[in-house]
Amino acid sequence: MTVHKKSGWKDIPKGGLIVEPGNSEKYETGSWRSVRPVRDDNKCTHCLICWVYCPDSSIIVEDGKIKDIDYAHCKGCGICAAECPVNAITMKNESEFRAEKGEKK
Repeated sequence: MTVHKKSGWKDIPKGGLIVEPGNSEKYETGSWRSVRPVRDDNKCTHCLICWVYCPDSSIIVEDGKIKDIDYAHCKGCGICAAECPVNAITMKNESEFRAEKGEKK
């Protein structure tokens, strides 16, 4: 067994493990989030603008309507909330949701 010793941060590939196009789907990156998008279904017009702008493809659409948000991959950037023309998406502190689940902050 060969053990490779890294000499420092300069040896880490740019982008970490996500170095080839499309392989970010293999990694659950939602744990990076400090805030999360929360969609108000009563306000949402299903215009899909949030889906178009989401850099992580975390808006789940079925039959032309927003069904859910993929929190396993959403990094909490807030672009969806900023682009929503009817303010149906708000960014909430992630610690609120972790407290509900009984997780540590």
